[in-house]
Amino acid sequence: MGGWSEGDIGDQGGRTVVITGANSGLGLRAATVLAGKGARVVLACRSRERGERAAAAVGGELVVLDLADLASVRAGAAEIRERTGDRVDVLIDNAGIPAGRLRRTVDGHESILATNYLGHAALTWLLMPALRAAGAARVVAVSSIAHRGRGFDVEDLNFERRRFRMASAYSQSKLAGLMFALELQERLRGEGSEVISVGAHAGFTGTEIGAAGARNQGLGAVAGPLNALTKALSQSVPEGTLPILYAATGPGVQGGDYYGPQKFGEFFRGVGPARLDARVHDRDVRARLWDRTAELTGVQPDPA
Repeated sequence: MGGWSEGDIGDQGGRTVVITGANSGLGLRAATVLAGKGARVVLACRSRERGERAAAAVGGELVVLDLADLASVRAGAAEIRERTGDRVDVLIDNAGIPAGRLRRTVDGHESILATNYLGHAALTWLLMPALRAAGAARVVAVSSIAHRGRGFDVEDLNFERRRFRMASAYSQSKLAGLMFALELQERLRGEGSEVISVGAHAGFTGTEIGAAGARNQGLGAVAGPLNALTKALSQSVPEGTLPILYAATGPGVQGGDYYGPQKFGEFFRGVGPARLDARVHDRDVRARLWDRTAELTGVQPDPA
């Protein structure tokens, strides 16, 4: 598996892939590769302008969907189901925003949690009928090494009682995503579904997320230099996207698997099993997170 590359991806003709945040970075690379392999790729993006540009470059199609706005998530999910004939083979929950100042969404949620986790959980539940219709479909949660950080509190996900710390907010959102992925897998297995839920992370990859984080904190002057430094020290976007592509298409992938780079503490190079924080395996907390997610999003869990 360590030597696996884009060239090992088989023909994806006849398959429909939905990728959130596909107008840049890891999502754009995944969309480009999968479209090149024959897949029908739906780019779910917040910005119509950037999304249309990316869709044209990839040869895919755009659905405007803002993960931080649950009404937009519902509308986007309905549009995806209608356009695809209610059949989706792969859903890659990729979009994310970096650490930044405390902001609240239109639904009143902390913005990092809303974008990186709540919107994806809601979208996954809403698309589950389309995933089931495809048979052996896959849901890929794009996480981060940062999921091992501190700050998770299932009873105060929105930082209403705790002091807000941006690093904790980001780590919490990525840990929640992996907990959701494993809980989803358990429930899919329990109903005998062919759909599987897996996770992947990109290690230390030269995307624009560091610069975006600087701008979110009002540090626009350092965004450019930080971006240049990040790209100089990190692996390329094509390298970082490999674990995500493997999770989405690789042979032998099992529900509950988690993939990442293999060198230097999972920061660089290759594809293989990645280490999960022990908290991900706490079934009681995962079940509570599942229920809290339903409360916060107002979306009916599927499977229940």
